[in-house]
Amino acid sequence: MKNRLLIVLLLLGYSAFAQLKFEGVIKDSIGSPLELANIIAINQETQKLDSYGISNQDGYYKLSLEKNAAYKIQVSYIGMKTLQTDVKTGEVNLIKDFTLQNDNTLDEIELVYEMPVTVKGDTIVYNADSFTSGSERKLGDVLNKLPGVEVNDEGQIEVEGRAVSKVMVEGKDFFDGDSKLATENIPANAVDKVQVLKNYAEVGQLSGVTNNQDNVAINIKLKEGKKNFWFGNVTAGVGDADDKTLYLAQPKLFYYSPEYSVNVISDLNNVGEIAFNRRDYFNFTGGFRSPSRSSGTNINLGNNNLGFLSLQNNRAKDINTKFGAANFSYSPKKTLDISGFAIFLSSRTDLQENSSVIYTNPDLNIPDESTESNTAQSSDLAMAKFSAKYKPNTDNQLDYDVLARTSKESQDQLFYSSVNGNIDEFENAKPYSINQNLNYYYTLDDANIFALEVQHLLQDEDPFYNAILEDKDNYAGTASALGLDNLQLDYNLAQEKRVKSNQLDAKLDYWNIINSKSDINFTLGTIYSKQDFQSDIFQFLDDGSRFDNNPNINDGLDTNAIGYRFSDVYLGVHYRLKSGIFTFTPGFSAHAYSAKNNQFDTNFTDNFFRFLPDFNTRIQLKKSEQIIFNYAMRTQFTDVNQLASGLVLNSYRSIFSGNQELESALSHNLSLSYFSFNLFNYTNVNARLNYSKTVDRIRTTSQFQPGSVVRVSTPFNSNFADESASASARIQKTIGKFRGTLNGNFNYNKFNQIINGTPSVNENYSHSYRAELRTNFREAPNFELGYRYSIQDNDQGASRTKFFTKAPSIEFDAVIFKSFTFRTDYSYNSFSDEDRKINSFEFWDASLSYRKNADSKWEYEIKATNLLDTRSQNTSRSNNISVSATEYFIQPRFITFRLRYEL
Repeated sequence: MKNRLLIVLLLLGYSAFAQLKFEGVIKDSIGSPLELANIIAINQETQKLDSYGISNQDGYYKLSLEKNAAYKIQVSYIGMKTLQTDVKTGEVNLIKDFTLQNDNTLDEIELVYEMPVTVKGDTIVYNADSFTSGSERKLGDVLNKLPGVEVNDEGQIEVEGRAVSKVMVEGKDFFDGDSKLATENIPANAVDKVQVLKNYAEVGQLSGVTNNQDNVAINIKLKEGKKNFWFGNVTAGVGDADDKTLYLAQPKLFYYSPEYSVNVISDLNNVGEIAFNRRDYFNFTGGFRSPSRSSGTNINLGNNNLGFLSLQNNRAKDINTKFGAANFSYSPKKTLDISGFAIFLSSRTDLQENSSVIYTNPDLNIPDESTESNTAQSSDLAMAKFSAKYKPNTDNQLDYDVLARTSKESQDQLFYSSVNGNIDEFENAKPYSINQNLNYYYTLDDANIFALEVQHLLQDEDPFYNAILEDKDNYAGTASALGLDNLQLDYNLAQEKRVKSNQLDAKLDYWNIINSKSDINFTLGTIYSKQDFQSDIFQFLDDGSRFDNNPNINDGLDTNAIGYRFSDVYLGVHYRLKSGIFTFTPGFSAHAYSAKNNQFDTNFTDNFFRFLPDFNTRIQLKKSEQIIFNYAMRTQFTDVNQLASGLVLNSYRSIFSGNQELESALSHNLSLSYFSFNLFNYTNVNARLNYSKTVDRIRTTSQFQPGSVVRVSTPFNSNFADESASASARIQKTIGKFRGTLNGNFNYNKFNQIINGTPSVNENYSHSYRAELRTNFREAPNFELGYRYSIQDNDQGASRTKFFTKAPSIEFDAVIFKSFTFRTDYSYNSFSDEDRKINSFEFWDASLSYRKNADSKWEYEIKATNLLDTRSQNTSRSNNISVSATEYFIQPRFITFRLRYEL
């Protein structure tokens, strides 16, 4: 190993020694330095781009060139004539200045090579072919090779540390800008340019009066042969593993023209390649954002989704998925744009987990628990959206959107608990929702702008829960508390629940632009929420009949029938002032709140006024370097689920009783951010600090059954403040063909709760550190080395646990003889606590594909997944009452043969 490392270091040292520095200053005709001028060097012998650079604020540039070589140098700047000259290097460094002239003619010099990176105001344009080697197959592979751009583990795009809010192709939204669908499905060979649009504004009329500095969008420009033609690919594959026949079918078709576009994506497989999972579905907003999200009020409608076990890195014991999606856009005339999409996801998943659970305080007579579970999940999810934008002129714009969701899901879990024995749990639900959005933007004149935004949500949820407890003796105390009939073979308890929600958000904004340095914004808005909640716990008897039990706790209440009404009428004022490098935006919102609920013929009303200040400061140190400080005071309201005072089964071991008299919480939120992307030396630095303190936070008091893990929980407004803090930093630097990244994250949470009548303070700390080195050679093989180290530290009063994860990884890809592409990746995970290594596991995937040449329509591939046949992996989890270490079983080794056809 040492010898191999020495060889690599010698080769790198020789490569650096064989190059010289070519530097100087780029100026305009009057001698002023030009920032962000482009300069490239074309090797005359190979006719390939050897080096490129961008000048800094002093006009200084620097290139690394080969010794004793002839180059054609090309210097360009927007609005000036491109300059070309020949340079021959020797054995020593060269210094050469360039002066560019204004371009007052239509004559254009013939460019010998396109710049890899071009900066045009707030837009960075990457020429994709300058960074690709031929091994790329999808957009994500291309983006990962661009300086300052990264695709994270969740498939989301980040630019200079900021999440991309929208992805477009030829200026048209790709599935409402969802970045994961784009990175995983758009073919790499269709990408010509990648445009990064910083300070992106969804509505052009508001670009000058809203803070868009955190908004980043990406627009993909297609190659000429992909426009006005269908393009894409169709992949089919078969294989065999553990006497199981494997299949794979992935058609991906795209069409783009100036008038309309059509995207069709589908994926059917049983090899665990998930194009779109449940988490993606529920996180998919369809472009909807609450109009009142910046008002200072936080309210949501709760979550009544099933308690689905989640996949670990899209892995499970068995996965069968069907995915289909279609997206269209149509512009019948210049003033009207119509678009929409439909997504369908069907999955059948088997999961197996073994867990060791440690509860908060052993002195409270809560036994630690070992569990085993085998779960079968069935999920059918669908959503569809229609959008229309009408813009008759630059002063008026009308938008309308409607998004509909529906699903049918079930989960059947065979569960063993060392405390409660064998349990069979079954859940199902068929919820739906309809979300509508209407926006109108009007510009009266250069100094007066109006915006009306209205959103309505209608939602209906009907989760059903059923648990069969075979070992009656282990559940006797809880059965008695619930008033169950104990003369049955087992305890078969069930719960029906229905939650109907109706919410309206609306606001009217007015901006008065005082001068080029300042403006003032007035906002008048309202939120109205209506929720109705019903639930009932009952028991199935041996003869199949239904028994309505009468609990011996909670005043005998095990049903719920509650109506909850919430309203907020608010007025907001914000003033923005630009002074030099500073932009100050102080403001406030004044709210009249009303929260009412009625249950069991008892009314509770909470009416009050609140003043919520906020403040934003931006310091623009340079064009690509800024510091941002934010402070906001927010009021947090709960949903109807927390208010319903009758008993609710969250699971057989988690019984919940709401609190009708819950009040709102008040939070103070501070953040400090730093962003810098230096295009001169391709150094990207970002850091963020966050702190939040919440007063009167809703927490829970939990009462465990003696000697059992079954608990009854009730929420309350804590008299103690909860605190959370986080810090993150990342530095990324590109040197020649090498890019190194270092990042670290720290999170701290402190909260209070009551367990068995005893108050406890919980503190959770998590650290995560990651280092990565990646190459980007055009013709040589490429690799990516990574190392991740994380610590999960949970301090829960009398109990403290700490888990460590160490995970080195390597990825390698190479184009061999211009026809073969070899890709492989390997990762090793070591999972331990403070005393011992609990488990280690490793994953190794590899593929070899053959395509006769770059223009060939056919590609043949053999792909091996989990080559080492690892059957399980380990994770740690923590919540407010316990910490667990879990062994999670996954699919075995798969080998598939695939055929891909390019349109």
